[in-house]
Amino acid sequence: MGLTDEIGAQPAIAERLLRELPDELAPLAAAARNGRIGYVLIAARGSSDHAAIYAQYVLGALARLPVALATPSLFSRYATPPRLAGALVIGISQSGRSPDVVAVIEEARRQRALTAAMTNDPASPLAVAAEHPLDLRAGTELSVAATKTYTAQLMAIAMLAVALGDAEATEHEALSRVPDAQRAALEHADRVSVIADAHAGLVDCAVLGRGFNLATAFEWALKLKELAYVRAQAYSSADFQHGPVASLAHGGDVLAVVARGPLAADTAELVARLRKERRARLLVLADHLPFPDTLPEWLSPLVDIIPAQLFTAALARAKGLDVERPRGLKKVTLTS
Repeated sequence: MGLTDEIGAQPAIAERLLRELPDELAPLAAAARNGRIGYVLIAARGSSDHAAIYAQYVLGALARLPVALATPSLFSRYATPPRLAGALVIGISQSGRSPDVVAVIEEARRQRALTAAMTNDPASPLAVAAEHPLDLRAGTELSVAATKTYTAQLMAIAMLAVALGDAEATEHEALSRVPDAQRAALEHADRVSVIADAHAGLVDCAVLGRGFNLATAFEWALKLKELAYVRAQAYSSADFQHGPVASLAHGGDVLAVVARGPLAADTAELVARLRKERRARLLVLADHLPFPDTLPEWLSPLVDIIPAQLFTAALARAKGLDVERPRGLKKVTLTS
């Protein structure tokens, strides 16, 4: 199984999680309510860190819980862990083997904080360290670039947000529509490849997103770096206007994520201004790279990353690069 197969496997994984994960989520949600959890702390690296950015929005919006990103070195190297009273501490890792992420969960457990782990290996050190291990059920991911495990993490986080919040029937119904929306996104692979061929000379770019899709911008930029060797820098479209916009050259490349929601008009306005004032070459996920914008905004990152994945893989191939063997990378990176 290669990268293309793993991208294509995402709808089936989402269906599996919808069917099987609630039994693992229920005791975690009950413990969080009984323990009067006041905030969430997440330890993660790489693509999992971008899933944590999504968690900041979806857990904040649906469960009304503030979410902070951990600083693992305080636990693993400086030996000065912060106090974690009142926290739900979550480790997110595809392999579950990164020592610094494991160290955060081990310390949280020592402090008797509520702990959970989202990992694709239920026998991993991270899963063993956590009180509530959540199996991502994505099957072995062989490609170096994470694709199916990333959206599995997003799905698990979205389901956790619904379990922790006062979920309405509409939210459960929306979750049930994710797999079909992902399948619809995969149907545009040929069109996305044509667009990627036209961008074969892409060397550097800014990648913009905001709100729930800030995570999408960061994940897309990472995939562009990993697979197509593009110097891609992700920004909040709001933060981009507070300084970084000055670095955009006349005619520079900008990739943007625009999904329906309260922030769509602001991002679209910025895109239009960059096109007019900087003659920027725009590639907009929604306009140029299609995806079925049929889900509520809080679930759109589970779908709109798929055309970004397809585009990046096709771009790498257009450059003559091997997507299965990106230079300098290996599947599991162990940081401590």
